[in-house]
Amino acid sequence: MKDIKEAVSKRKTFAIISHPDAGKTTITERLLFYSGAIRQAGTVKGKKTGKFAKSDWMAIEKQRGISVTSSVMQVDYDGFQVNIVDTPGHEDFSEDTYRTLMAVDSAVMVIDSAKGIEPQTKKLFEVCARRGIPIFTFINKMDRDGREPLDLVSELEDVLGISAYPMNWPMGMGKSFLGLYDLHNYRVELNHPEEADGHDFLPLDEEGEVVGDYPFKQTSVYTQAMEDATLLNEAGNVFDEEAIRKGQLTPVFFGSALTGFGVQTFLDAFVDYAPSPSSHKTEEGGIIEPDDERFTGFIFKIQANMNPAHRDRIAFVRICSGEFEPGMSVTLNRTGKSIKLSHTTQFMADSREQVDNAVAGDIIGLYDTGNFQIGDTIYSGKEALAFEPLPQFTPEIFNRVAAKNVMKQKSFHKGIEQLMQEGAIQLYKTYHTNEYILGAVGQLQFEVFQFRMKHEYNAEVMLTPMGSRIARWIDPEQLDPKMSSGRNLLTKDRFDQPVFLFENQFALQWFVDKHPDVKLSQLF
Repeated sequence: MKDIKEAVSKRKTFAIISHPDAGKTTITERLLFYSGAIRQAGTVKGKKTGKFAKSDWMAIEKQRGISVTSSVMQVDYDGFQVNIVDTPGHEDFSEDTYRTLMAVDSAVMVIDSAKGIEPQTKKLFEVCARRGIPIFTFINKMDRDGREPLDLVSELEDVLGISAYPMNWPMGMGKSFLGLYDLHNYRVELNHPEEADGHDFLPLDEEGEVVGDYPFKQTSVYTQAMEDATLLNEAGNVFDEEAIRKGQLTPVFFGSALTGFGVQTFLDAFVDYAPSPSSHKTEEGGIIEPDDERFTGFIFKIQANMNPAHRDRIAFVRICSGEFEPGMSVTLNRTGKSIKLSHTTQFMADSREQVDNAVAGDIIGLYDTGNFQIGDTIYSGKEALAFEPLPQFTPEIFNRVAAKNVMKQKSFHKGIEQLMQEGAIQLYKTYHTNEYILGAVGQLQFEVFQFRMKHEYNAEVMLTPMGSRIARWIDPEQLDPKMSSGRNLLTKDRFDQPVFLFENQFALQWFVDKHPDVKLSQLF
């Protein structure tokens, strides 16, 4: 590629975050539709028509109408390559979402206009805030009755502690939803263009009034929107691109993802103001700039069986610098081994194409035979490099797991091995008998695990709940197996490191008091 710097400037890589059912996957569909990537937008719950959301490719997602894994889509829009990462909204899969947020340059936060800020939205926002990720807010479902827009914006600022700048303002809601008073583009976008001789957009005069004589101008909905717009102009925050880039100011857009109203206006503004790929920190405290010639990247996700016909396994790589070319050799930091990247792919949810070229900001998939782990750094050149580690989470709920059919042990072990490497579940073995125990953040992860074992590996499993446990790692040199008891089960993690699973906080404290010199840690 002649000019990497120019190519990188044309990349926009973002994640979509929200509480379940706020409309996150639906807005993803609309973004794909307006980019021309798909001809018809599906819906999450599209069972009767057979039109499922493009980003929900896994069988259980289509069956249950939820997103349980991050999916990546790459589309061209208005001269930019937009990399969209649709994340699971359900809190049981927040670990996948947290890691994904390490691989993007901005985030789109979708909020249900009837519910406002919900707990999962707040958690995900806090992750973005810690990283200083710019956030663009889309307040969805204006085609239904919801809360007052001023209340929603106030809550956004109060609960999340971020300044907000409404780019447009709703004129009514639900059945009386007239459209959007566009403060940024200085126009009105009509929900029913037939009310204005077929015009979607109407310009405003110097007083902020719609130019022309239209019946809707006499309605109370329009009058109220005018009053609100005047108030926002006089007392609201100032539009500040620098504050947006620093994650201190969120541009707020209203609309309806289901009908598509307001989505294209949002997307136009997003590509104008969302940041291009930024620098990344290394473990040693160095900085890797996106236009550095050296190729670098890190693996933030591993997914098995995206194509059930081929039983494949894909490692998702965020490119941080340089240029990817098919067949290039890179070093895997964790092992020091050289790997040739000959089988790679780009994504459109479940459909894929061979990568011819990619630069910083792009997300590519590497066909993996077991070489990679989540958090791995890959790089070209001789100088060793490792990016900052991705966040890890200690499981809170545990289940014993066994194969229902002892004749299917091979499928059982293969399934557990591959699903464990995706990072959704964690595997432990009892210290002496090697019984399998699964740990996860939430109950839904076990249900998805059970479903995928049966449908992707033909291995039905029996899960025996152990309830909540507190996992603590111990230095092998300090371990005495006699420390184990009924209240603190001794196990080994996937790397054969010893882990105690404490029954409760009381059992943990009792152990600490009894063995004051033993150091326990929450993560290995």
